[in-house]
Amino acid sequence: MHACTRFLSHVGLRAGQARYLSATTTLREKGANKYFVTQPIFYVNSVPHIGHFYTVVLADVIKRYAGMQGKSTKMSAGTDEHGLKIQQAAERANRDTLSFCTQYSNRFRDLQAAANVDNADFIRTTDPHHRRAVAHFWNVLVDRGYIYKGEHSGWYSVSDEAFYTELQVEERADPSTDKRGMFAIESGQPVEWVSEVNYKFKLSEFRDRLIEWIEGSQDVIYPEIRRNEVLAWLRAGVDDLSVSRPRSRLKWGIPVPGDDEHTIYVWVDALVNYATVDGYPWGDDKPNFFPPDVQVVGKDIVRFHAVYWPALLMATGLPLPKRILAHAHWTMGSQKMSKSKGNVADPFEAIERYGLDTLRYFMIRNGGIADDGDYSADEVLVRHKKDLAGQLANLAARCSSERLGVKLDGFAALSQALQRNVDSRDAALHAMLTELPDKAKPLFDKGEFGRGLGLAFDVLAEANRHITENEPWTLVKSSDPEQQARLQVVLFYSLEAVRLASIMLLPTIPDKANRLLDHIAVDASERQWVNARFGAGWQTPGPKQLLPGVATLFPKLA
Repeated sequence: MHACTRFLSHVGLRAGQARYLSATTTLREKGANKYFVTQPIFYVNSVPHIGHFYTVVLADVIKRYAGMQGKSTKMSAGTDEHGLKIQQAAERANRDTLSFCTQYSNRFRDLQAAANVDNADFIRTTDPHHRRAVAHFWNVLVDRGYIYKGEHSGWYSVSDEAFYTELQVEERADPSTDKRGMFAIESGQPVEWVSEVNYKFKLSEFRDRLIEWIEGSQDVIYPEIRRNEVLAWLRAGVDDLSVSRPRSRLKWGIPVPGDDEHTIYVWVDALVNYATVDGYPWGDDKPNFFPPDVQVVGKDIVRFHAVYWPALLMATGLPLPKRILAHAHWTMGSQKMSKSKGNVADPFEAIERYGLDTLRYFMIRNGGIADDGDYSADEVLVRHKKDLAGQLANLAARCSSERLGVKLDGFAALSQALQRNVDSRDAALHAMLTELPDKAKPLFDKGEFGRGLGLAFDVLAEANRHITENEPWTLVKSSDPEQQARLQVVLFYSLEAVRLASIMLLPTIPDKANRLLDHIAVDASERQWVNARFGAGWQTPGPKQLLPGVATLFPKLA
């Protein structure tokens, strides 16, 4: 039996499927309406922390935002379960490696549910179908001539599962022990010198194509600081990539097809998950959503996703991701979170304490894309009290008093009239409301939801000022028809601000934003992005009535 076939039997690929291994299928373009968002798959050497929660929620917000624009969406999530770090962690815990992985993988699956993630396809790299996909991917690389065997020497970080060059490491003291050693400059993790015979991928052949790909689109890697970092790495020159480890050193992983003495590099294994979740290897079945439209990653793994992954895709003839969004990290008290410092935050505990949507809002509003965000219990409470309760729900409550007599049934016609004739008393708020969607959308499109929502809350602040100045509680006392008409205009502007802000908040706080839209009688069919425009609400025929209880949406937190 041929060595490749022998390996395929081991991972469960039927003999009739072996033809896929050398197939060079031309993939059709996916439909323009398909939108694929990927989360990074998380390493299972520890439980989820607040940084994981941020990544998960950011990806979910992107997916929900695309869905609001009529896209058919897919999102992937999962756990990265192979590698020396996992092998060693299981050994220290005196546990069977797979059961060790399952325990932690289940916690990351729990995080998806706790975060109210909208229907993510969850994958484990220990899944048999993923092992088959990685074997296929490897053999395509071999068939195309991009894999060779050679000696590899370099500084290896077990924590990062990565080799570093001389220029990427430094000698310094370990702050926790004061002992001097070598550390990766990029991650700060300790490294050790390793010399071994490995399989290598001809990464250097793709340097110019990678530069051309990145330079061809300003936003293919966002934010710009990460794009510039990647271009600097590439322009400095890249070596071929070691893509296996000797089995004697790394047993916990997928064997190299045809060579059981070597294990496939954990990052090659992990990156293929983004294709596996869409049915790879495709053969006669075409991909449904691949390639990803947005790949959400932390800034610490941008090199793997913006250099190694696209090069591997180029080598296998697969389409490249359309965009890589590499977000910043979280600190606490402006210091890097660390178990040893005791300054880590448990997302499950935080959800229990603050409520899910409040926590989601804080993370998106305060989280950094280019710059690190700082996690603070006090700041979570400030966002809840000042923004969600004080600006948003309070404005809706101020308009909801039964004695004010708001006439929602007349709002559709009123909004049309106000677009033709704006009173000077309303001019500032009117301008902000009409300009908001066009100002917020470019930020949302980039993944800068925090900045976009900041604009929405600026409008809410102006709307609160407007209602205070125009005193509907005084206008309602007058029997003058002009004063009564003015009352409805004032109430419309306030509720229009609540409506627009709530629609823009739907991807971030889906439960509370939907409930608030219910309170102000916005029909479920009018909650798409196209409705986030002045005058695009309350158009559905039929009677409309405010629901009570809006003030209780965001109760006081201790």
